[in-house]
Amino acid sequence: MALIELKNVRRSYDLGEHTVHALQSVTLNIERGEYVALIGPSGSGKSTLMNTLGCLDRPTSGSYLLDGEEIVTMTRDERARIRNRQLGFVFQNFNLLNRTTAVENVELPLMYRHGMTSRERRKIAIEVLEKVGLGERLYHHSSQLSGGQQQRVAIARALASSPSILMGDEPTGNLDSRTSREVIAMFRELNEKQGLTVILVTHDPAVAKNARRMIVLRDGSVVQDTSDFEKAMSALHQEVY
Repeated sequence: MALIELKNVRRSYDLGEHTVHALQSVTLNIERGEYVALIGPSGSGKSTLMNTLGCLDRPTSGSYLLDGEEIVTMTRDERARIRNRQLGFVFQNFNLLNRTTAVENVELPLMYRHGMTSRERRKIAIEVLEKVGLGERLYHHSSQLSGGQQQRVAIARALASSPSILMGDEPTGNLDSRTSREVIAMFRELNEKQGLTVILVTHDPAVAKNARRMIVLRDGSVVQDTSDFEKAMSALHQEVY
């Protein structure tokens, strides 16, 4: 059984005078340990697909099995529990709390773990920060960290709950090219050495090239699903008449 199974997933938004079909009958599987990049032009549906996979949004119709559990019929609270247990998120804008330290930011998702003491939370937070190379920045505030260091804190926070899937939404969008390479190298290491399933949304071909599989979307549909970078780029830049 695949870790992720989508079957005929549709997502529509009623805007009053018209309806936007953001996803149109998407069917795909993602196995444990895969490294997948979701790519496509603006408005292609890649962010909607990411939100669906991340249980942040619910499909209008179809089936989404995550580790054998049907997400489509879950309540908001049930999806929140799934996110806290299975998923880690890294965003373009870091989403750190400015007036708290790196270690306090990483502790945040652990607050929702019942029965975990503050000492246990602190221990886990320190361990994951050391893992991403920030052992000497534990008690620095966000304003005292570079953009790359802030993204490393965000990655540590995503890893704190030991998720089975790490999701990144344009995780290098606010970083310079050198720092971007460092962050992507970290994603690849997590995938290759720890077997973590990684799913990224990106507009950057250099980021997509690091993935083992590229899913290209256009107008809410998957137009290419390949491990061949050249095929993915060809589909991405194909003229639509």
